[in-house]
Amino acid sequence: MTRGGGPGLVERLRERVPLLDRRPDDAAEVDEVAAVVERLAVLLTAGVPAAAAWRHLAEVGGAPVLVAAASAAERGESVALAVDEATRPARQAAAAGGLLPERAGGWAVLAAAWAVASESGAPLTASLRELGSALRDEAQLRREVRTSLAGPTASARMVLALPLVALAFGALLGFDTAAVLLGNPIGMVCLVLGIGFLFIARRWSRSLAARASAFDDGAGLELELLAIAMAGGASVERARRCVADALAAHRVRSLGGAAIVETVALAERAGAPLVDLLRAEARRHRRMARTEAATRGAALGVRLMLPLGVCVLPAFVLLGVAPLLISVVTGTLGGAA
Repeated sequence: MTRGGGPGLVERLRERVPLLDRRPDDAAEVDEVAAVVERLAVLLTAGVPAAAAWRHLAEVGGAPVLVAAASAAERGESVALAVDEATRPARQAAAAGGLLPERAGGWAVLAAAWAVASESGAPLTASLRELGSALRDEAQLRREVRTSLAGPTASARMVLALPLVALAFGALLGFDTAAVLLGNPIGMVCLVLGIGFLFIARRWSRSLAARASAFDDGAGLELELLAIAMAGGASVERARRCVADALAAHRVRSLGGAAIVETVALAERAGAPLVDLLRAEARRHRRMARTEAATRGAALGVRLMLPLGVCVLPAFVLLGVAPLLISVVTGTLGGAA
């Protein structure tokens, strides 16, 4: 918090001015979880017990979720459930505030992976290293999506502001545009229609941007978790059951069913190591998610032309051009009279 309440003022301004609205950087949370996972892997490799590793992380980071996980580990309770309980209020608050749809998030992925490793007896160190790498990939994918959308979204905001700029410009030229829009019957109709067009354009543009930024946060995850379970020596049936239970318990979407069946069948026919095939397939799914996200981001700039042309241009005429013409006409008629 800086002096004078700067951040609070900026946030309030963004809430009240639609053109300044910003989506939160959800890649930051995934990066934070990836850092925790990697530190856990290093500590466990050094021979630090799991409970002590969580306690060290809680003492350094101080995040409530780390404190909850450390407390659960020291009491011998489920770390996965503690992480889930500690992060649930934040997810629900974000969804209720319209900031993000309620989704699993990085912490829920960590909880699911920890539950799978604990249940299957997989070596935690190797499992955490693989999970940390997968989370780093996901954070990078999210940032690439955000970067590809930055240009079209900024252009949309700028164009949406043009009718208001034209209105202010007319007032600077000496035309009483405000009086025309608020006091003249035709001007009032222009004001209502112009605001309506701007509202529709904003909702339409945000809907297109939201669809373009939709990210498959479960890309390759189920395959990665199954590889973790199989690394613990579990059979395919037991590993799949363990992964399904963990995904359901932590509300993580299950998307890899068909890919799992194909990969297991390939491993059985070829006699190849299933764990390696599963991880290779998980990486392939993440690459596909990256390509699809880049394609949507590239197409957004073209799709945004539709609401801008259909709604913003009429709003520009109604709020910027029409008041000037009405002011000139009424001034001319008044002078002639």
